[in-house]
Amino acid sequence: MQHNVTSVDFSMDTVPLRQSSTVSIGRIKPELYKQKSVDSEDEAKEPVETCGKLSFSLRYDHEEQALVVRILKALDLPAKDFTGTSDPYVKIYLLPDRKKKFQTRVHRKNLNPMFDETFSFPVTYDELCTRKLHFSVYDFDRFTSHDMIGEVVVDNLFELSDLSREAVVWKDIHAATTESVDLGEIMYSLCYLPTAGRMTLTVIKCRNLKAMDITGSSDPYVKVYLICDGRRLKKRKTTTKKSTLNPVYNEAIIFDIPPENVEQVSLSIMVMDYDRVGHNEVIGVCRTGPDAQGLGRDHWNEMLAYPRKPITHWHALGEWPGRAASFESQGSCPSPKPPQTP
Repeated sequence: MQHNVTSVDFSMDTVPLRQSSTVSIGRIKPELYKQKSVDSEDEAKEPVETCGKLSFSLRYDHEEQALVVRILKALDLPAKDFTGTSDPYVKIYLLPDRKKKFQTRVHRKNLNPMFDETFSFPVTYDELCTRKLHFSVYDFDRFTSHDMIGEVVVDNLFELSDLSREAVVWKDIHAATTESVDLGEIMYSLCYLPTAGRMTLTVIKCRNLKAMDITGSSDPYVKVYLICDGRRLKKRKTTTKKSTLNPVYNEAIIFDIPPENVEQVSLSIMVMDYDRVGHNEVIGVCRTGPDAQGLGRDHWNEMLAYPRKPITHWHALGEWPGRAASFESQGSCPSPKPPQTP
């Protein structure tokens, strides 16, 4: 299948970063998109905010050479939805390996979910002293990146016992911070040519990507979906950059979008980690379009306001909603409705 991704010589001199920043003043609020580097160091010294409790059990299976983790339940989770509730689920990693992960089922409209699900991480007993167990509690959202409620990190797996028998643990869930949800950032430009009905998304580079391999690196590439009414119309992707968390691409991805359809579509941008043996993993995602939120929507509107001009921004990556929230069908964007005669 031909993906129609063209690689261009896109040097930074040709990307009007300063112009983009100038024209966006008054339309986009820069203070909403501050980087971590401007945060005060004093903030890290404040007491950690908690948002409920998580109960789980740990046991080591010597016969299978695996750490058996049973997620039992959560209590007093905060309401993340405007309806006054949440749709929680839990992701679990045995760090530093982020390729092997498990995820519980989503519990709809429940602030005290009973999970009772068991997962097994293959690991030798001697390795356990160098590994950390990481639980991330999320609020499921069907159409956007999921909100991270909080996390639990078990630095010492032998904290309560030698794991020869099942040990039940209760831990406070620490509220999500910028650090805990930081998956990295992606810089891309958007340019729309109304007369040609052509949109160009140029993937420029990424920085500070989350390491997905146990070696502390990743093999990232970028995949872009053209979405219309929840359906994936087209897919394009960049080349893969080996063993880097700060890849540079400078690759243009082109979609044909008639002017009458430009308000009906959006772009889903996924940064992936290539795995030659197993499944490719999602590092993080972002979205741009009229139905996106925050900078994703502002970037799209700025592109339309200044046609024929590349508009460039950094975007923070968010958690991938997961298989349950993937776009399920494919098709074509509906034709614009003919004007009604009075």
